Amino acid sequence: MPDERAVVNASPLIILFRSGQEELLPGLFAQVLVPEAVYEEVLAGKKEDMAVKGLRHASWLQRTHIAVSLDVATWDLGAGESAVLSLGMKERGCWAVVDDLAARRCAKIFGVRTMGTGGLLVLAKRRGLIPSLTDRLQRLKDAGLWISDAVVQLLTREAGE
Repeated sequence: MPDERAVVNASPLIILFRSGQEELLPGLFAQVLVPEAVYEEVLAGKKEDMAVKGLRHASWLQRTHIAVSLDVATWDLGAGESAVLSLGMKERGCWAVVDDLAARRCAKIFGVRTMGTGGLLVLAKRRGLIPSLTDRLQRLKDAGLWISDAVVQLLTREAGE
């Protein structure tokens, strides 16, 4: 049973649901936090979107309210990223799952641990939740996540493939 917690941004949630890999989140983390701003951002999509449908029925996530930290607000990130990082600052030791480069830079400044969507797959492979990273990465790409060849090579190397 995983004992770590994660707070997840909209784009990783959307990509995971669209690629049919959302089950990795509760498999990897004991608690999956989704700030209200992120929840609303995902639900603002089209009703037939897999992410919108899936998020509404995801019993494993915990919606939470968080006031955006003034320190984070100065970075002028999106509402979702700001909420995720503010919660990450408040809940020390919690992983912030974000793909946005500016959000990752902000997190680093404030000592918030981050992991991207690709990193989730590496962790899942290491923990034996998935047999192969390569096909799972392709599913992310097919769902709309852009990953450079260099990042794909880094992830596959980290996963031991």
